[in-house]
Amino acid sequence: MKIRTGYSIAFDTPGPTPMVLMLTVHPDRAGDLITPDTMTIDPPVPAHTFVDSFGNVCTRLTAPGGRITVSADCLVQDSGLVDDYAPDAVQHPVQDLPDDVLPFLLASRYCDTDKLSNTAWQLFGQTPEGWARVQAIVDYVHNHIRFDYQRADSTRSALDGYNQREGVCRDFAHLAVTFCRCMNIPARYCTGYLGDIGVPAVPDPMDFSAWFEVYLGGRWYTFDARHNRPRIGRIVIARGRDATDVAISTSFGPARLAKFEVHTDEVMEATPQAEWLQAAE
Repeated sequence: MKIRTGYSIAFDTPGPTPMVLMLTVHPDRAGDLITPDTMTIDPPVPAHTFVDSFGNVCTRLTAPGGRITVSADCLVQDSGLVDDYAPDAVQHPVQDLPDDVLPFLLASRYCDTDKLSNTAWQLFGQTPEGWARVQAIVDYVHNHIRFDYQRADSTRSALDGYNQREGVCRDFAHLAVTFCRCMNIPARYCTGYLGDIGVPAVPDPMDFSAWFEVYLGGRWYTFDARHNRPRIGRIVIARGRDATDVAISTSFGPARLAKFEVHTDEVMEATPQAEWLQAAE
């Protein structure tokens, strides 16, 4: 299938403000781009991209002061398949993990493993290792946290989410990632496009969403504690230890969000009959 994705995001700044934006489709999906994922900046200012230590594409610019809008619109080829399902995927002993996977066992800004380790072992210590243990964690987090856009909090950690039992998609991901790490399962935080493709339409589609990946059976697998069901059409923008590493915008000075529009829609191909009818009209 083909998916049209893009955004239009505006910020108001009181004066020149350096910013780093993380809005480009991840290099892993670059080969699926049918049209370029090009950022347009209004007013035009100098900008350049770089790849961070996690392999994410970042755009660096200085907002001149006043309103600045960044936007993009591109077409992506997608398999149309749901997230991979591998119930036999095994958990690796820590000593057998690749070196580049080890950082995803450690605590990070929002994933306070030291404060949740005992809780994790009490909840999941008797579950089978591997895929079943991750799914048990996802089931628990999905049922433990109540989703509420109005209760978003950029400072909420995994422990806070566990205690407050409310939040948005990033809070589901942070708590699940933390529990996995506590159980010696490498887990990394992901952000990207996720439209309501293959599921009932809702008034407020997700578009930008957070989920996570775990390292089992020698590769990374996708899990989503917010939805707890395989989904179609995930398009990764960035991966990291937690939301700190993949913030869509980081400003070094005041930058008020003035506009935030995102779209992620399946492009329906016209059938020959539909094309004929259009021509007839």
